[in-house]
Amino acid sequence: MLILRIAALRPIHGYAILQRIQQLSNDALQIRQGSLYPALYRLEERGWLKSDWQAAESGRNAKFYSLTKLGRRQLEAEKASWKRLCAAISLVLETAD
Repeated sequence: MLILRIAALRPIHGYAILQRIQQLSNDALQIRQGSLYPALYRLEERGWLKSDWQAAESGRNAKFYSLTKLGRRQLEAEKASWKRLCAAISLVLETAD
C-alpha cells in the first residue's frame, strides 16, 4: 500500500521510494532495498505499477515506477481495508479495559 501511494504522486525510481517512505514516516519506517525490489516486481506483474527507464537526478538511467489505473483502484481498496482494520483495533483497545 505504501509503495502504491508513493508511486501515485509522480513517477519515481526505487531508491527514491525508500527515501520518501522514510522521510514521510519521520524515519519510523525503513524498508531495505532487498525487500523493495521484489515487491516492485510483484506489483508490476499484477498490473498495479508500470515502469520505464528515465534519467535520474544523478544522470544515470533508472527504472521509474508509476501507478496504473488498476493500481489506483487497488490503492483505494487497500486504504479502505486499512481504515477498517484501524477502526477495529481501536474498538478493541478502547473497550478491552
